[in-house]
Amino acid sequence: MSTLICGSIAFDNIMVFHDRFKNHILPEQIHILNVAFLVPEMRREFGGCAGNIAYNLKLLGGDPLIMATVGDDADSYLLRLDDLGLSRAHVRRIAGSFTAQAFITTDLDDNQITAFHPGAMSYSHLNKVTDAPGATLGIVAPDGRDGMLKHAEDLAAAGIPFVFDPGQGLPMFSGDELMHFMRRAAYACFNDYEAKLLCDRTGRSLEQLADEVEALIVTLGGEGSRIYAEGRCHEIPAVKPYAVIDPTGCGDAYRSGLLYGIAECWDWQKTGRLAAVMGAIKIAHRGGQNHHLSRHEIAEHYARAFHSAPW
Repeated sequence: MSTLICGSIAFDNIMVFHDRFKNHILPEQIHILNVAFLVPEMRREFGGCAGNIAYNLKLLGGDPLIMATVGDDADSYLLRLDDLGLSRAHVRRIAGSFTAQAFITTDLDDNQITAFHPGAMSYSHLNKVTDAPGATLGIVAPDGRDGMLKHAEDLAAAGIPFVFDPGQGLPMFSGDELMHFMRRAAYACFNDYEAKLLCDRTGRSLEQLADEVEALIVTLGGEGSRIYAEGRCHEIPAVKPYAVIDPTGCGDAYRSGLLYGIAECWDWQKTGRLAAVMGAIKIAHRGGQNHHLSRHEIAEHYARAFHSAPW
């Protein structure tokens, strides 16, 4: 059973400024801001929500199919997908464009200045869900606005249950549009800030929104997560990581656990706990795709946290 991962593929360019932004930005001159930061440290990571989710789902033994758009500069990413055994049959290259890229500069206080170029992601609507007839489950993750709307419609029309996961793309949509997604999705997932924004935009409570889907998942960072399903709220504990290095991609790792559990028809406690384990594993590594664990090692993490085997 394949899971169709509709979302972004991106490069994350991460730079470190060995000082503090506040020492170089004068409040009284903010209206004519013109600053430059020397960043002697820089690394480039493979990222994007679809890439990260698929990477983690593959570690779990799932069968992810990525549906995304990339630019002329995507050769290294495409070769990586081949090396990982991830199909790129539904990864479309958009000629004359760059792959989506984030440029993140962090100072010594962990403040960040980020610029994001969507590039080829803006053409994600050119991909068609009907081109992936083997999919039995899907997710609509952050992507181009038109692509997210189209893929939700296509998945619903094909009768493929899917997770609505707008992430940082949520502000692109009005309350009516968000309700449109919720009424087509089988599941929906948000962090706590996004959940509050969803409630504000739609004028509905979480409990009311949960009635629109089979399960509404809200992640709470170090406080765990809540899954509203079956007429109740399932409290999922957080898993203590063995190190806290980088939160980039933790949400995507969590979602891979959700998708695996849903595909395996697990109950919500077990599904949520696997998702929590995947998030804890990820946060102990830099970047969204630099944790290299076997399925057996993931099971050991689960057993240490919950005193039972996941499979």
